[in-house]
Amino acid sequence: MRTAIASLSLLGALLLAGCSGVKAPDLFIVHRTGSGSSANLTLLVDEEGGVRCNGGKVLRLSDPQIVKARAIQEEIHEQAAKHLTLAPRPGSVLRYYLRDESGWVRFADNSSGQPAVFRQLVLFVLQTAQQVCHLPE
Repeated sequence: MRTAIASLSLLGALLLAGCSGVKAPDLFIVHRTGSGSSANLTLLVDEEGGVRCNGGKVLRLSDPQIVKARAIQEEIHEQAAKHLTLAPRPGSVLRYYLRDESGWVRFADNSSGQPAVFRQLVLFVLQTAQQVCHLPE
């Protein structure tokens, strides 16, 4: 009887320990590249509002920022599934690559034919870099 209770206690402890290691699924990762010292940036955003800036520690998005990130991910789904690539025009400064569970998109700050969600993503990246990551741009 004691062996059975000890085994159940051990099993319970292992299950609890395993649960603490559960990681929220990622919404998307964005790589921004370009000229300038602060142009290169990687943002990894998870479902629960965690964000990693350039591989650093997990920081927290505000509730409105989480809602915005989820809306961007939902709106960009179709373009990502098609692996949409929009070429940069002359004078491009920044380029973006977003990957999510459905695929990826590539575009530049001045690409022609950008859907509105691409501009929303650019603003989200800039605001997150400044307000959450405390980076200059």
